[in-house]
Amino acid sequence: MGRMERTGEWVFSMLLWVFGGTFYFFVEVVWKTLSGNQDGISWTMLLLAIFLCIPLERLGCELPWEMSLLVQSVLCAIGITATEFVVGCILNIWLGLNVWDYSAMPFNLWGQICIPFMGLWAVLSAFAIVVFDWMRYAVQGGVKPHYQVKVI
Repeated sequence: MGRMERTGEWVFSMLLWVFGGTFYFFVEVVWKTLSGNQDGISWTMLLLAIFLCIPLERLGCELPWEMSLLVQSVLCAIGITATEFVVGCILNIWLGLNVWDYSAMPFNLWGQICIPFMGLWAVLSAFAIVVFDWMRYAVQGGVKPHYQVKVI
């Protein structure tokens, strides 16, 4: 693969990150607006969402098709939750921006992460992995996306 092809692949990956992050951010804006929590909307959520699309896209691109989509989704959910915790501690606790607060949710840690949302991240990750794979296939071709949905 030549230098231009590799550069084109990375540019496409970055476009997927921005697309995925922006899509999630707009969903978040609609949710917070409808729930009356417009004060919780922050540009930092857009940056975090774009950043979190990196492992989603890379898993879909790099992992073998034989790896279960469920395993990929759980790995992404763990990564998202860990990142959300670190970023939440910085933005919400240290800087006091109060972008999100899970303290009313069950099984939360310092109000920054909670088990119910980790499950939501797993579901959203499965969706995002599939969408990114099909977008990559539509633009670059290669092996048609197909998935294993086994536990291990």
